[in-house]
Amino acid sequence: MGFVVFGASGPTGLQVIQQAIDKGYEVTAAVRRPDEFPLTAPSLQVVRVDALDAESVENAVAGQDAVISILGGKYTMKPVSIFSEGLGNILPAMAAHNIERLVCVSSVCVPGKAAPGETFLFRAALLPILRTLGRTAYFDMGRMEEIVRNSGLDWTIVRASGLFDGTRVTDYTIAASSIPGRYTSRADLADALLREVTENRNVKATVDVVTTEGVPRLTDSFRRGQK
Repeated sequence: MGFVVFGASGPTGLQVIQQAIDKGYEVTAAVRRPDEFPLTAPSLQVVRVDALDAESVENAVAGQDAVISILGGKYTMKPVSIFSEGLGNILPAMAAHNIERLVCVSSVCVPGKAAPGETFLFRAALLPILRTLGRTAYFDMGRMEEIVRNSGLDWTIVRASGLFDGTRVTDYTIAASSIPGRYTSRADLADALLREVTENRNVKATVDVVTTEGVPRLTDSFRRGQK
């Protein structure tokens, strides 16, 4: 099968592309600066796309079997719209080309999501701080989730916790939200995204991906970067 990855130039996106190449999938990296994309392979196509430009999004989606969205960026206190506006362009493009399968990344910090298995300290103190620091991004992720759920597509929303760079894919946990866990390695998240797309798992469901092996210290919860 062939699929396009939006947000392919970010740390998680590069993991997804590399793992897709290693597994022999036909994959398209949708990025703003193709000349700077560091990966090459016969099975990889790199195309210039601005997720906020509907025409370029539609061009990237045409001919694909599925779409993975890892759109995102660094924390900012300014208003954020890349999640909702990006998916607002991706969804009509998918409909125009009769593409049903969508997998997109969100966060366990989206407002309204509980953390029933976590400690009282995390729920009462650390989680509110994280949600405050990234409130504009998490608010827009919430808007994105609502748009996706109402799309009528075969969607899966994959929620990650605190992202970090793992050296390998581990025996991570993936289950319906909410499950306890503060960290998600990008290698594990990439593996989960590929499995969701290629195996059609968890259709019309929201799931968490949690890494339990080799995770950072609790204080590193505050060092959350781009996807």
